[in-house]
Amino acid sequence: MLKLPLEPTDDLARPVFRDKASCTAWLQQLQLTNLHQAHGVLRAQLDEFNRYAMHGLERLNTLEALSETVVAVQRDYAKKLFSKKLPLSEDELTIFVSIIGLWQGMVTGYQRCLQAFVAGDKQLSGMGALLTQRCLRYSGLQIFEHLRSGYEFDGKLWQQLHALFAFAEAQGFQQTAVRDELHAAALQVTCQTVYAKTLLTCHARPWELTRGQLQMLDRWLTRWSEVLHVERHHSSSAEDAPPLAVDLAGMQGLQSLQQTVATEDMRYLSMVPLSKLVRVKIILLQQGQSPQQLELGTDCNGTECADFLNRLHRDCCEPNHERLSERHIVAQSAELCFGIEAVYAHIAHKPFKQPHKEVGADSMARKQIAAFGHVLSDTNRHDIAQLGFALESWQVENESIMGARVLRGGNEGERIGSHQLVALKPSDANAFILGKISWVLVTRSGQLRMGIQYFPGIAQAIAVKGKGINIAQTDKADAALLLPAVETLKTPPSLLVPREFFLAGRLIDIFHLDGNVQTVKLGFSVDKGADYERVSFTPAP
Repeated sequence: MLKLPLEPTDDLARPVFRDKASCTAWLQQLQLTNLHQAHGVLRAQLDEFNRYAMHGLERLNTLEALSETVVAVQRDYAKKLFSKKLPLSEDELTIFVSIIGLWQGMVTGYQRCLQAFVAGDKQLSGMGALLTQRCLRYSGLQIFEHLRSGYEFDGKLWQQLHALFAFAEAQGFQQTAVRDELHAAALQVTCQTVYAKTLLTCHARPWELTRGQLQMLDRWLTRWSEVLHVERHHSSSAEDAPPLAVDLAGMQGLQSLQQTVATEDMRYLSMVPLSKLVRVKIILLQQGQSPQQLELGTDCNGTECADFLNRLHRDCCEPNHERLSERHIVAQSAELCFGIEAVYAHIAHKPFKQPHKEVGADSMARKQIAAFGHVLSDTNRHDIAQLGFALESWQVENESIMGARVLRGGNEGERIGSHQLVALKPSDANAFILGKISWVLVTRSGQLRMGIQYFPGIAQAIAVKGKGINIAQTDKADAALLLPAVETLKTPPSLLVPREFFLAGRLIDIFHLDGNVQTVKLGFSVDKGADYERVSFTPAP
């Protein structure tokens, strides 16, 4: 029997709306110009409404009247968290917690309706599929908001989701279609659809996806509902996409079969239909059909869609044991720093300063004089830390030749975003390893965990400056990094330069720490991050 964690209703509850009619009238006068205030009022009144005792059908009708406004306000309020580095600031975290709270308020409201249905409310007869789907929908939105904001969610959310699907399955309406006005063209969805797409989204390495990609994936999986089936049994062959498993009694999402033990609570998601569908769409895109023709939306062009579909197929439809075997557990500490100038300072053992500048104090020297009354020593690492280039202590959790997963040792440190430049120096190494941050999230304990993709080679600290007839003598050089060629990987040398520095065909001077100056011609952009661009170059003719 489904157990719903609900508090008793309260005779003292006084919501401003107590039925669909009064709710509709209240929503018409709700001021949405002040988003923060509107969100707070909505959440407070929904919480009060959930405490109020009333008939199940009237509660359902009222919640349905509320849903469009709640979703619109949540969508706009969440924009305040777009592209924010982690961990969120105190004000940003308040917004995040409020958004999660309002989604939970909708879950609680529909759970009260579901409670009445389970108790035999005749007015709700035949509405079990809709009520359960709504509970699954808003539980899923709680999970999606955690994914979008980069915060690890409590395993209790999985328990809530699993219990709802198990109830739908036990009642036999997990595949009963219901209307869902929140989807384009009011698509019909099922409890199974909502459950399966939440499972798959959480399995598709969501921390590495942007908000836009997560939204796009959600729409795709909703449209592909006919190929998403959660079953009690599974079958597979060596040539097929392997099924994925989920434990309805557990506190996590999908796992590979190798990670599970068959029990009565185990369910299986066949990946063969999804694999075939995705591969067909990739082929059609490669043949020139547009994403719109394939019902993939207008969010990206054909190449971007094909790349995303390939990634989705790799993450969800292909065995992952090879990737797991590449990584090995590491129990050692490492020192990290972020950004080109900080990396330059620690590799060069001194802060960046303009090359060949002998007269007067440069801007860095002036900052040092203003802050400390003197110019700091170039070779003192403690002084480098004073200038804002401190090293952070992290724990390396696992590592491969391609990258590592690391955990910050405490809850203090720099705020970090995806695709930033990072340098890592393990405790057993003498040099820094350069890389980019592939993903970052905040754990339940408040610590940052992130994935790093390594760049090949041991970086050298350099300065770069454009040259030519349009370059004035007063134009300044920029700190940069040189990655040498790595013959074993067949990678040519490349430069890591600040964003907006690169221009194809541009002539620049490279100033090495030993005083040598090299003139090169920039080639093409290899990779563009949040605070750097990796570019190719050749010796100038």
